[in-house]
Amino acid sequence: MRRLGGRSPLRRACASCVLAARSRSTQRSKAAGMSLDQIGVLLDDGSAGRHQVLQQHLDDLDRRMEEMRRSREMTEHAMGCRAHDIATCPRFRAGVDDVLARF
Repeated sequence: MRRLGGRSPLRRACASCVLAARSRSTQRSKAAGMSLDQIGVLLDDGSAGRHQVLQQHLDDLDRRMEEMRRSREMTEHAMGCRAHDIATCPRFRAGVDDVLARF
């Protein structure tokens, strides 16, 4: 292969693929709720903290998923509740009290 600018076309294409993969990884990680600092550790092959960052992110995802599950339950109940004012429904209030107790 003919070299252009000191690099072979194959090496340039490979470097381009790595850059594209890193960019997609950053975008996907950002969409998954990771901070740029966390993503930086994730993509740094010399970082010893990668597993710790990933475990913290998994723990955060689990917490957020549980909060969303509870929110969904409350919303489903509110949709079918016969109480004119949802705030007077004992079951709905118990769900709200449970959420407020965690703050």
